[in-house]
Amino acid sequence: MAVKSVWQMVDQAKTEITNLTPAEAQRRVEEEGALILDIRDVRELQRGGAIVGSMHAPRGMLEFWIDPQSPYYNEVFGEDREFILSCASGGRSALSTKTLQDMGLPRVSHIETGFAGWKEDEMPISDYDTYRAARD
Repeated sequence: MAVKSVWQMVDQAKTEITNLTPAEAQRRVEEEGALILDIRDVRELQRGGAIVGSMHAPRGMLEFWIDPQSPYYNEVFGEDREFILSCASGGRSALSTKTLQDMGLPRVSHIETGFAGWKEDEMPISDYDTYRAARD
């Protein structure tokens, strides 16, 4: 049996989820109160910085933070708002968005080009220390 390629899975997920440009994601944050979830590993944030105003939600904990029955549940996920996922280049966020959609999270999307596209489009970012200080 052949193993399905992760990129096939990403491409399939992208047909079933909402894919956003960085500009559209920023508009939804500013005008509609959406929250960007940065699902990259903390070391990626430390090296490259983070999207201003985003929340770090490590990929490995997402499902546990979203499930109200989990001891790791994070109350932010009970808020009536859209959650926009972002990773480095859009692969992990596509797969994660599909998973959260399947879990029943009502409004979830992702930045199709990830943090790389955000930076390329010259959207607001901050270094890790500034990001952490703003979140604490």
